[in-house]
Amino acid sequence: MNPSKRTVIILVVLLIIALGSAGYFFMKFRELSKNPNKVAQEEVIALVETLSKIIVLPEGEQPTVATVTDPDKLKDQPFFSKAKVGDKVIIYTNARKAILYDPVAGKIVEVAPVNIGTPTTESAASAKKAAAEKDSEL
Repeated sequence: MNPSKRTVIILVVLLIIALGSAGYFFMKFRELSKNPNKVAQEEVIALVETLSKIIVLPEGEQPTVATVTDPDKLKDQPFFSKAKVGDKVIIYTNARKAILYDPVAGKIVEVAPVNIGTPTTESAASAKKAAAEKDSEL
């Protein structure tokens, strides 16, 4: 086989590989465009699966997951005293439980109850009054 035929064959193979790769990534892009939260949902599912091997988790509830990006801002809160950049905070609202997890070390750093206050009738009434006054000003 002469060198020019070999070059053409190599270029055709490279073109096929490039087109196949472009088609694959285009399909992934379209899939993510239809459901932009899919990656986040998959991350939550994987994280819950990992944590369920270490600790008993509340059932029947999808947790909210956040990532620690600036632990210095959180140091005054005891729950975050040992937090590092990249740690995950998993919050189960209905079960009122928060978990601080270090995915690099594979360890639970902290577990604490979540205190989500419900507005009292007095504070709810004052909030409604303030909103009514603001609307009347407009």
